[in-house]
Amino acid sequence: MKKDTVNTFETMEDATEEMTVTLELDCGSVTCAIASIFSVKDKDYIALMPLDEDGQGDGTYWFYGYSENENDPNEEPKLRYIEDDEEYEIVEDAFDEILDNAEFDEIIDVQ
Repeated sequence: MKKDTVNTFETMEDATEEMTVTLELDCGSVTCAIASIFSVKDKDYIALMPLDEDGQGDGTYWFYGYSENENDPNEEPKLRYIEDDEEYEIVEDAFDEILDNAEFDEIIDVQ
């Protein structure tokens, strides 16, 4: 769990149109790929994968609460640090299930 301030959400100019966010942490800036935005128990969350200097991730994900201003679509989304360990584990488990379902769907599509 990383505490942070969000600097920017942006679209990288590549074929996949991968969305990224830059976090300002105590150790410096970290660019992360947005893996998923999902809901758990009527709350929205975001899964971020930290990227190295080459734009590669190592399979590590960070989870934050996520919210957008419905009245102003131009306002940058806000991330909330998940302080409660139980809430963090619930979010992590939900994301693991999303990954498992995505892998299952890929297997089905290949056959």
